[in-house]
Amino acid sequence: MQIEHILNAIHPLPSASFERLAKHLQEVNFPKGYPLLEANRIERKIYFLSKGLVRAYAPQEEHDVSFWFGIEGDVILSMQSYVAKQKAYENVELLEDSKLYGIAIERLQELYQEDIHIANLGRVMVERELLKMEKRWISSQIKSAKERYDELMQDAPQIIQRVPLKYIASYLRMTPVSLSRIRKGIKQS
Repeated sequence: MQIEHILNAIHPLPSASFERLAKHLQEVNFPKGYPLLEANRIERKIYFLSKGLVRAYAPQEEHDVSFWFGIEGDVILSMQSYVAKQKAYENVELLEDSKLYGIAIERLQELYQEDIHIANLGRVMVERELLKMEKRWISSQIKSAKERYDELMQDAPQIIQRVPLKYIASYLRMTPVSLSRIRKGIKQS
């Protein structure tokens, strides 16, 4: 996915604004397993995922707790570092070899001051991330395990196809055994 498509899907920019932003974006390629963002440090970059798959998680004694997954076109950032300039609470690792476009948060915020169109891109980007977080939180509070799985299948079937089941189970707040039962029940229907 090209950076123009990623940004236009978030909020279309006039060509002059796109060019101003694009000259500060750095294309990077990292292998599967690479720790893109790390908990307990202030993250200084934001990424746009062009190719690949990422997982945000927190390590726990028994198993990692997965918070979210990012696929092509998604913005990858620590909201804590981006908004509050505080240490990230999540780790973000690549689940596939990935191509991303990165920019320093500080430079991006300078561009917000210089260009209203880029500032609006940033506003819309954060609004979209807030809505995603709200939907995940509400779903985890009021929906059954099967409803959460069905919602994930409807909203992001590529996650089901590309992410190991143990991470999906963690994300859906269930055990891998429970997830297997749900999947078996769907296949038998």
